[in-house]
Parts: sequence; C-alpha cells; structure tokens
Amino acid sequence: MKVTFAEPTGTVMSVFGCGYLGAVHAAAMVAVGHTVIGIEPNAQRRENLAEGRTPFFEPGFEELLGDAIATGRLRFTDDPAAAAEATIHFLCVGTPQTAGQQKADLSYLEAAFTGLLPHLKAGDVIAGKSTVPANTAGLLNERVVEHGSGARLVWNPEFLREGYAIEDTLRPERVVIGVGDDAEDRAAGERLAAAYAGLETDGPLIVTDLVTAELAKVASNAYLATKISFINAMAELCDVAGADVSDLADIMGADSRIGRKFLNAGIGFGGGCLPKDIRAFMHRAGELGAADTLFFLREVDRINLQRREAVVELATVMLGGDLSGKRVTVLGAAFKPDSDDIRDSPSLAIAAALHGAGAHVRVTDPHAIRNAREASPQLDYVDDIEKACTEAELVVLLTEWRQFRDLDPAATGELVSGRKIIDGRNVLDAAAWRAAGWEYRCLGRPRLGG
Repeated sequence: MKVTFAEPTGTVMSVFGCGYLGAVHAAAMVAVGHTVIGIEPNAQRRENLAEGRTPFFEPGFEELLGDAIATGRLRFTDDPAAAAEATIHFLCVGTPQTAGQQKADLSYLEAAFTGLLPHLKAGDVIAGKSTVPANTAGLLNERVVEHGSGARLVWNPEFLREGYAIEDTLRPERVVIGVGDDAEDRAAGERLAAAYAGLETDGPLIVTDLVTAELAKVASNAYLATKISFINAMAELCDVAGADVSDLADIMGADSRIGRKFLNAGIGFGGGCLPKDIRAFMHRAGELGAADTLFFLREVDRINLQRREAVVELATVMLGGDLSGKRVTVLGAAFKPDSDDIRDSPSLAIAAALHGAGAHVRVTDPHAIRNAREASPQLDYVDDIEKACTEAELVVLLTEWRQFRDLDPAATGELVSGRKIIDGRNVLDAAAWRAAGWEYRCLGRPRLGG
C-alpha cells in the first residue's frame, strides 16, 4: 500500500524490540506523524534498520522504512535510557515457545521491561504488544505502580498478518486496548487511543480489561488454527470418501456464520504465531486449572502436523514406494507467500522429511532461501525456478507464491525427468496440468487424482 506521511505531532515514542513486529510498528508510527526511538540490542539488526536495510522480507516495508528514516524522526539505539525522551513506550519483543516445553518464553519481555522501568516518568504509557499468557500484564502493571514513577501500563495486542503488516498497522480491523481498574489506568488508555488518531481505520476501538486484551490475540489465533485443522480433517475424510474438499469449503464458506477464509485445505499452518500461541494457550490454561477446556487444541495441533506426514507418504507412493536417491523439487520454503519467515514452516519441515527419507531435495523460494539454508543446511537450494525443476522426478508445491501458481505446465514439463506433481496447497489448475501430461495429486480431492 502507498503510505502518505502525516505532519509531525510532537509525540515521541519508544519501541522495545525491532524485529518483525517492532520495526514495522516503529516505521508506521512515524508515518502517522510521531517521532520514534527503536531500542534494539541486536547489533546487526539495529545497523541494518538504521541504514534503511530491511532484516526481513515484507512487501512495501523497505520503502516505508527508508521514508521514515528520511524524515529524521526515526532512529535506533541499544540504550534503554534513550526511552526517557518518549512518553509512550511499546513492548514489541518476541515471546517464543520455550525450548522443550509448551509455555511462552518471557525472558525477552522481562529484559525489555526491566530496561525501561528506570526511565519512566509521570504520565508515561507503556503499551504491551507482545503475545503473553493471561495475567502477565496485570503483574507488570503492579510493578509499574510500585515503582512510583506515575506511569501506567496498558495492553495493546497486535493482529498483524505477514505479507500485510503495513496495512494491518495503519488500517487495522480493530484496535484493542486493555486497561487496569483505576482512573489513572483508564487515562493511560485514552492517551494511547489519542496517539492512534491518525490511523486510517473504520474498525472499532475496543477498550477492555488487561486480561481480555491479552486473551484477544491467542484466542483469535486458536480459532483460526481450529478452522484450518478442521478443513484439513475434512480433507482426510474426502480422500477416503471420494469427495472434493474445495467444493466442500465453498459450500461451508457460503454460510455467513462460517465464512470462507481459512478454509483452504492443504499442508496446514505454521509461522511464528499460530503454532506456538496455541501451545502456550494450552499450557496457561493448565496452569489456571482449565486444561480440559482447551483440550481440543491438542487435536488441532495433531491434525496440523499430520498433514506434513501425509505429503511425505504421498510422495513415497508416487515415486514407487522408496524415496532413496530420488530427485524431488520443493517449491517454497516460507510458511506462507509474501514472507521470508520459515519459523515452524510446513514447507521446510516437509522438505527436511523428504531428505530424511533418502530423497535428494532441491528447494526454491523467492525470498526465504537465506533463512531456510540457516535452518536446514542439509538441503540443496536454488534461486531459479527453472534450474530447480530441471531433471526433477517429482515436484512438490508447498508455498503458494504467485510465481509457482503461474507456472506453465507444458514448459515446466520440458524441464523435469518425470511429470509428477503434488499440489500441497490446492491452488493449481488440475485440468491444465493433467492435460500437459502430468500425474497431478493433491490433498482432499481424490477425483482430481488426490
């Protein structure tokens, strides 16, 4: 989207954590007219951002970042003391899944909060945007009050979609602000709402309590994950019953109570949010004595992971029952198109599983190869689609980039040694590929060869 920069407002903000969420939020707040200080301890990331180089791929972000820096109202530092200039402070650090456990790792949040605390002053607003377990914000706000600076903490969850992060920041579908119980807490929420006045949105501003605001993000993600796993469970049923899951999804989606979004059957969800959020949600429910309430999310997670296994099994069948030494080309490494994020990527997990089964796996992706190579160096990576497909015995489409969806089946067929393809996202024109001599297989559409 084209971003028009507003006139300066005079408000100074700090953003703790300039990864995907924080960097986009910082640049977007400059576009709204504010001055922003990014606090980022990672030296390489900080230097890249300060020089206008994007440390990740997000459509439109490089231009937005460059324009924001050019205003002179965006700078980056590793010194938390710089936040003393600001009156609104955003906590945008990651809360990844704890290694070997389901709970969220809050160490980065604790470090950012502890670094900010000595530099607060009366009237300051701390706005938490990180995804956290229920009751985290209340405990942090108690510490702010006990500190005696006169600042207050509110919770302002983010709802960014990778690939649409700028639009979701500047034109959000809703803005949620969770506040504490007293008048000063409510006033802090009003100050944050006023700072968002420049956003171009018709969505609602919902002011609620701290715990509800915390739950808003994880509950939304849990529901979206449930829709995806539900339609993938239906895809399994369609495979054995002989039905078409895409037609089924269209029929279900026509019901206004259900809707068509997130009913696309395929290899399931991944990324840095949905998988770790539903696991942390289950863990926190258990800590609160309500484990049985969210037990269904275990099945959501299981179905999601099972879809990856289904692709490997299908590939094995298509290549004669043994993947050893077979040349397999995987189209896509990122967990979704328009992103270079490979965190918990189904595409990369399937590629690694194919390699583990003995196949020689060649992977191509428009933007995620560098990240994928660091995570799975055992695979072969190629930038060029044609080179990636050359002499392949099986092609597996796993991330629905436009470049892959638009491949010409006849021309691609001239490159490979075996015209076999698995459409892991159900996005290709099955009739066109089969007419070009391909054995086309997909998930949940057995009448198309799946």
